[in-house]
Amino acid sequence: MEISEQLKNRFKNSKTILALTGAGISAESGVPTFRGKEGLWKQYRAEELATPQAFQKNPKLVWEWYIWRMELISTKSPNPAHFALAELEKNRSDFNLITQNVDGLHKKSGSGKIIEIHGNIFRNRCINCNRTYDSDPSKLKNSTDCPNCKSLVRPDVLWFGESYDTELLNRAVTLAERSEIVFVIGSSGAVGIPVELARIAKENGAFVIEINIDPSGYSRYADLFLQGKAGEILPELIPYFV
Repeated sequence: MEISEQLKNRFKNSKTILALTGAGISAESGVPTFRGKEGLWKQYRAEELATPQAFQKNPKLVWEWYIWRMELISTKSPNPAHFALAELEKNRSDFNLITQNVDGLHKKSGSGKIIEIHGNIFRNRCINCNRTYDSDPSKLKNSTDCPNCKSLVRPDVLWFGESYDTELLNRAVTLAERSEIVFVIGSSGAVGIPVELARIAKENGAFVIEINIDPSGYSRYADLFLQGKAGEILPELIPYFV
């Protein structure tokens, strides 16, 4: 990878670093996107099941789909891109990560400073008392009742048609505003808020690095576009930051 000395110095001397990750980074671990043909389950599409309306109408069906997803994701492991970001966090106290992914692979790789902007599939939330619980797919097969109030629990993820958590969103915007270097990794740019975060960062003077298989909705903001697999590019790039 050819990186100029000027960029190497900029990377090394940057004070605040932010990574935005999307489905592409987990796809390299074998996690399906769960949208389109790849994510078709029985005769349903994700857009038909991941909604408050679907859950209200048929919570059993929605839970069957989420348990299937959880069992599938449980067989996957972090890849070199996940580990490279965890290594960057370990070496730079000014590093933060915002992910669109709900699969928990960043945590598995050792990352700790994470905003899971779309939630986590391995966490439940009670629809009545709002308590959250770690999910175990084998136990969910027997009961989806809240241990506290016995009401129904739901996956603690952002569904189509729902609003972002205000506190998480405000934290994400603040990080975007103050970051000097921003990675955009494996995202199609189809989801509005992550695109907005990249734009906010750029408007506040950030140097935006996009790593993607193909150009995306983020690409117009990128100062440096690196085409290819994040699992191959990031391990080579991270040493310039530590």
